[in-house]
Amino acid sequence: MKKPVKSTTKKALTPAKKTAKPAVKKTPAAPAAKAVAPKAVVTTIVANFDVGFGRSLHIRGEGPGLSWDKGLLMECTGPDQWQIALPGESARPIVFKFLINDELWSADSDYIVPTGGSITAVPVF
Repeated sequence: MKKPVKSTTKKALTPAKKTAKPAVKKTPAAPAAKAVAPKAVVTTIVANFDVGFGRSLHIRGEGPGLSWDKGLLMECTGPDQWQIALPGESARPIVFKFLINDELWSADSDYIVPTGGSITAVPVF
């Protein structure tokens, strides 16, 4: 019987090749841009006039929120001071008139104020 013969030749072991990962450059994250809210455009109209006890002052006109058909009530901010803030943007100026109780028109000509501006008036009735 023949003995099995062992092979004495050694196989060279080759180490497994390591694949180099591509270098990833870490860049700092850009700071998050803060969303800037557009500035609200507000037109302020103030009237210095004593309308009398139990009466109110309104305005009518053309511009954001205004109409010549129905007036907007102004807020009484003092004994003879009325104010309203009209939000909104328009390329055209705001044209308006004052009314007592939304019925009696002021005798003045139309008032004009640029959008985003303010005006203080003393209406004549």
